[in-house]
Amino acid sequence: MKRWLNPHVISFSHALPDFTSGKRTPREFLERCLEVIAAREKKVKAFVTLDEKGARRSADAAARRYRAGKPLSPVDGMPIAIKDIIATAGMPTEMGSPAFKGWQSGQDAACVAALRQGGAIIVGKSVTTEFAFGFSGPTTNPFDPKRTPGGSSSGSAAAVGAGMVPAGLGTQTQASTLRPASYCGAVGFKPTLGVLHTGGIHPLSATCDHLGVIAGTLEDAWRVASCVSLGIGSPGNPFLSGAGVAPPPERKPRKLVRLYTHGWTEIDKDTERAFEEAIAALAAAGIEIVDRASDAAVAQLEQEIDAGMDEAVAIVTYEMKWPYQDYVARFGNVIGKRIRGLMADVKKMTPEDYERLLANRRRVRALFQETVRGADGCITLAASGPAILGHAFTGSRTFLICGSWLGLPAFSLPLLQVNGLPLGAQLLGAPHGDGALCAVANWMLKNLN
Repeated sequence: MKRWLNPHVISFSHALPDFTSGKRTPREFLERCLEVIAAREKKVKAFVTLDEKGARRSADAAARRYRAGKPLSPVDGMPIAIKDIIATAGMPTEMGSPAFKGWQSGQDAACVAALRQGGAIIVGKSVTTEFAFGFSGPTTNPFDPKRTPGGSSSGSAAAVGAGMVPAGLGTQTQASTLRPASYCGAVGFKPTLGVLHTGGIHPLSATCDHLGVIAGTLEDAWRVASCVSLGIGSPGNPFLSGAGVAPPPERKPRKLVRLYTHGWTEIDKDTERAFEEAIAALAAAGIEIVDRASDAAVAQLEQEIDAGMDEAVAIVTYEMKWPYQDYVARFGNVIGKRIRGLMADVKKMTPEDYERLLANRRRVRALFQETVRGADGCITLAASGPAILGHAFTGSRTFLICGSWLGLPAFSLPLLQVNGLPLGAQLLGAPHGDGALCAVANWMLKNLN
């Protein structure tokens, strides 16, 4: 297989030994990030707001702690971009909407508070689509400015892909962390629903919204997710399984379930060839690959996933009633056409409709867990191909909706290359199997070439 290698990627984890030895400082690492931002931001347009002065103050404080041998956490001194639907004290949180131009929350979201307490450097707010669901922002793809970076975590993904920062926070209700990570050649991680605290993140869907991480390396993604989980927890939910300083040690999978789903009808021949080469490489390594042709239970699961695609969207629509009905009433056409259309559609849904949707989701989630029992996860694509031309449409969600609908942990791994552009391989696991899935992802990144 032809492996994707990002020439711009930077890694905080790889630089960390230099901080502890005194060879380099977090301030020097930050300055390298700011230099790249200065050189590339005009074209990539990843940020809504930058706080260079505040970032430098935080970096200098981190440098003092390292000199004293007392770093606060495994992310102390790490520059991070924050998606602009996540409340951040001292900076506007505009949600990609002109209705909230200049709006400030006055406080940090739970995840930002955890990162600050751990010494992370908040570089700025990254571009999002409108409320992470509507019209696109100005961000371009770091490898071809004529192409989309994906949405809705477009700014965080583009900033990471361009080498501006080692990591950024994203969110995912349907495809918004993993698809932009795929398009921008980065690692995307969407933990099990609820594992990472979503307090202070502008809501879309209470039962589908995930906080995610986009990073240049798996190590950095895992550090950030672990800091948020262990630093602040998530009420009513377990901590991130396997959370710690480093990702769980690599573990070669014995068996993987290959999922086609309806997304397979959307891909072109070059994308198919790249993915088939990855599957062949896994099989050549002695890993058992089962799919709908070889296992009737997998075929049944795929049918249920495809049948539930519209239901997944309907759940999100119903759960958007507050506050979006109010926004449409107050701001009218300032709110984008897509969101206004959904708020018109939701008037036709009844409480009984919603209860039926939830019951069916519980059934399919149980079916997923039963089907993948004995396997080390599922493998499929993280997008229907590399980043598409244009910026108005951020790409198909088909391969990704099921993981958000069912609340599953998932990774987009920057393994594939199609016509010189990155494309992610998606790993899906059972709920709260994040650590075990990360161990498999770790093996794949280190052994597939």
